[in-house]
Amino acid sequence: MRVVFVGLVLLSGANGFGQEIRGPIANPAPGVLDGVYVQEHIPTKKVIPYEFVREADVTWSKRVWRVIDLREKFNHPLYYPLDELEQPQDEIIWKKNPTRWSLWTILRHHVITGDITVYSPFSTEWAAWKDGDLFKYPLTPATVGMGPTGTFQTDSVFRNYLKEGFLGQTDYSKQLEAIKSVEYPDEDSMVNSEVQYYPRDFTWYTSKDIVQYKVKEDWFFDKERSVQDVRVLGICPVAYDIDNTTGAIKGFKELFWVYFPECRYVFQNFFVQSAHNDAQRMSFDDLFWKRMYQSYIIKESNIYDREIESYKAGIDALLEAEKIKDKIFIFEHDLWSF
Repeated sequence: MRVVFVGLVLLSGANGFGQEIRGPIANPAPGVLDGVYVQEHIPTKKVIPYEFVREADVTWSKRVWRVIDLREKFNHPLYYPLDELEQPQDEIIWKKNPTRWSLWTILRHHVITGDITVYSPFSTEWAAWKDGDLFKYPLTPATVGMGPTGTFQTDSVFRNYLKEGFLGQTDYSKQLEAIKSVEYPDEDSMVNSEVQYYPRDFTWYTSKDIVQYKVKEDWFFDKERSVQDVRVLGICPVAYDIDNTTGAIKGFKELFWVYFPECRYVFQNFFVQSAHNDAQRMSFDDLFWKRMYQSYIIKESNIYDREIESYKAGIDALLEAEKIKDKIFIFEHDLWSF
């Protein structure tokens, strides 16, 4: 009886923390504990606040842009598990892991629900200006534009805008064809005085389509605490830029930027799978806090405001990235030389 009583107490405790439970967690039938203990830490975790930093206390800083390549094995915790998409009879069904999601699945879900603000990677007025990492162009119903009724666009219209422009890809190579009316075969179908067209082919981006993440971060030395610290400022998912006509890969395409301090409130409640110990799971916020990923530098703040690829190529670009990383390490090392 004692064992049963303790088990019931543990099961009832999963819903008795008084905190919001977020993220995908196992939800077995009542009276069933899928494991030997209740996993309450990550689903109810709160964000660890950053230390307050004054401008007067920062004696040195360097801004760095990195790329996390998901094709590297060490970065697979950000890439897997892959979600799948089924569209039976014009109905979209996402097949997701019940206990953990990939980073892209988390971003896509919370962008659609409005928990995370999306920032356009380029100027909404002049596409040649790719300064989205400055978080200047937030995409909200109020900033996207006015709706047909003279008011701001509704949530459904805004979601469709995000879906076609940032969460998926539309094949514009096919010409729109008007649907013929059943009653009047010689005329185009008219609904609400507007001609209805066959939609172009649209493809959602799934986890397997995301090949990189760009990361913007600031390194700085805080003399108040006598530490060198780093703060991630933004993340940008990157997919292949595919030619709709030939299907060839033309390069990489930035989808959107998200402000990392805002994302922390979402990332804190999602599990990251450990490769060696299931009892040592961490959240995605912990992963970025501990910097448990492989990356290479593509740009540092410099006089010319140029990326490494503009003056180095191939192995020379990688060596230049390592030189920048070593320069940051040597700066901290020299601070404590006696």
